[in-house]
Amino acid sequence: MDASTKTRLPLKTIVAIIVIVLCIPLILGLGVLLPGEGGIYAISAIVIVLVMLPFMLAFEGRRPQARELVLITVMIALAVAGRAAFFMVPQFKPMVALVIIAGVALGAESGFVTGSLSAFISNFIFGQGPWTPWQMFALGLIGFLAGLIFSKGRLPVKRLPLCLFGGLSALLIYGLFMDTSSVLLMTNLLSGQSAVAIYLAGLPFNAVHAVATVLFLAFLAPFMIEKLERVRSKYGLLGNQ
Repeated sequence: MDASTKTRLPLKTIVAIIVIVLCIPLILGLGVLLPGEGGIYAISAIVIVLVMLPFMLAFEGRRPQARELVLITVMIALAVAGRAAFFMVPQFKPMVALVIIAGVALGAESGFVTGSLSAFISNFIFGQGPWTPWQMFALGLIGFLAGLIFSKGRLPVKRLPLCLFGGLSALLIYGLFMDTSSVLLMTNLLSGQSAVAIYLAGLPFNAVHAVATVLFLAFLAPFMIEKLERVRSKYGLLGNQ
């Protein structure tokens, strides 16, 4: 096998990158122009369909086992339950940490699905709104990047790199995306001053979220990743993710 074959990206990863970089941002842009509850659910449904495309391509040429889907469903349920369990503590949530764990242990496409669906499902508890597709995109992107970076061996799966990645992801990906959604969706007359005010107001909340993500990863990641990888290896699950 030559070097070009080794470095060639699989089809599912290429599709995932196209979906993340082009398709979902375009849909989010359209969502800004479609106010109302019907538009919110329509945009969320389209994002879910786009999120599932690379995941389904991961099973190209073989039939997925039910236990493979169960693993991802369990991680989604844990993320939703974790967000609900800490509902009284604003921004101090384990959701980003659990999405990262799913991406590292189960692969980039599974992390993408876990993040996006966790945001959508948990908002049936916390309230759907124009922010929902943005949360789906931000969490899905974090799960995808975690899988792409750690499950492919680009960074060691150790506590310090995981915590650094988690803290930066909560602060610069999730926080930045959600503040940007506030700028676009909550400001009738967009100006530089109002945008700066929104970003500055969100900074303390994003910092708390980043600290929470680091703490949850420090305590949960080593144990959960080891168990998930053991189950995955033992039963041959998600082998080509």
